[in-house]
Order: sequence, then C-alpha cells, then structure tokens
Amino acid sequence: MKSPHTGLKRVFYAAGYSWKGFKSTWQHEAAFRQEVILFTLLIPVSFWLGETAAERAILIAVLLIVLLVELLNSAVESVVDRIGEEYHKLSGRAKDQGSAAVFLSFLIAILVWGGFLISKLMN
Repeated sequence: MKSPHTGLKRVFYAAGYSWKGFKSTWQHEAAFRQEVILFTLLIPVSFWLGETAAERAILIAVLLIVLLVELLNSAVESVVDRIGEEYHKLSGRAKDQGSAAVFLSFLIAILVWGGFLISKLMN
C-alpha cells in the first residue's frame, strides 16, 4: 500500500517507521544488541585509529554496514517466520543466506579495522 503522506509529512512518518524498526530489532534480536554495544565502544577507538576525518568516517561506516546488514537479515528472518514455523528448505536457505551476508559484512569490518590497526602500529 502506498503511503498517503507526501513531502515533509512523509519524511516524518518514514523516520517514525525507521525508529520502530530499530526498536523492534533491539527488543527481539540479541545479535543486534551485542553489535550496537560493541560498535558504540569502538566509535571512540576510531578517533584514535583514524588520523583524518575521512579515515574515521571509513572506520565508522564499516561498522554501520554491519548493523545495516543485520537489520536486513532480521527482516528476512521475520518474514520467513511469519510464513510458518515448520522447516522448509527455502526458508532455511533464506536464513542461511542472511547469516552469510552478516558474516561477510563483519569480515569487511575486520579487514578495514585490521588494516588501519596494522598501519597505526607500524608507524
């Protein structure tokens, strides 16, 4: 269903829906809570590790990518669970693929942070 809201009113409502999404993911997904806490602790480290604003932005952006992928994975899991609790190979595949996407996003973050850390420690 298309939103009846337009202009700034649409932006306001969209922000509210986004907030609901963050809130429900926080309530129902332990992995998301753990990642938010970990990344909240890492953000100050990014100011030590990155020497320029661009470097700090990269370090923070890769953390946000992990949260983004986790939100999408949680959305896929919610839709699959909505369809039914019984096992189906396609449902299992969808959940596994979402999990693989989260894993790859973590790998990207580890590679970026590791590269910055190695560079910092070598200088």
